[in-house]
Amino acid sequence: MAALGFPASGCRGAILVAFLTLANAGPAQAGLFDDDEARRQIADMKAGYEARFDQQARAQLDLAGQIQKQSEEIARLRGQIETLHYELETAKKRQQDFYLDLDTRLRKLEPQPGAAVAPEPPGALAGTATPPGAAAKPAADPAAEGREYEAALNHFKANRFKESAAAFATFLNKHPESDLAPNAQFWLGNAWFAQRDCRKAIEAHSGVVAKWPESAKAPEALLGIATCQQEMGNPAAARRTLETLVSKYPSAPVAESARQKLKKPGGKG
Repeated sequence: MAALGFPASGCRGAILVAFLTLANAGPAQAGLFDDDEARRQIADMKAGYEARFDQQARAQLDLAGQIQKQSEEIARLRGQIETLHYELETAKKRQQDFYLDLDTRLRKLEPQPGAAVAPEPPGALAGTATPPGAAAKPAADPAAEGREYEAALNHFKANRFKESAAAFATFLNKHPESDLAPNAQFWLGNAWFAQRDCRKAIEAHSGVVAKWPESAKAPEALLGIATCQQEMGNPAAARRTLETLVSKYPSAPVAESARQKLKKPGGKG
């Protein structure tokens, strides 16, 4: 070094400065790299948060759309239920009107209570004493029977089915031998059916078939029994009842309705 014209002490100083410069450059460069890495991590975190936010926003929008669709579906189903309810009530009203009209027509054809007076038996002379221990049977009052029957039927027409059932039951207790008894028994069954009590309706209608099989109400009672059996989830029993109706009363006004029901799967009406 001295030969090149540099003092030995100056050369050593230059080397020291260069060494220190290089030594200090390492930490400074490392600090620069650390800042870049931190900024990159922050950017990645921000991007991740934004992606999750977008995903949640899309999920909320999808949920809102599903809720809207469900609300529309519920509204549609509610409308269908209201329509079916209206149609059911209309069908019940038509059936009620049909029975009332049929009852009126049949009553015009049936003999009225007390219309004919039985002739006096040959041995019944005036003043003949009643046998001992035999109580005299009070004479029937056809007009009173008719008023009681009409009152019970008017309850039914006014949709007062509970009162109608009670009135017809009272009528049958008071006038079990009345010419109107089969009709009263039939309408008692209808009053119970209108109250959705199928068991009592079947019991009442079965009484018509058992006590008055020749009555015009017997085939109608069988149809009522079949309807109740179907309502109670017993289509097999309903079908058997309809078959009995058609077999025993093939010419009855309701027989054709029974035949139509039997043509349907399961005999459903």
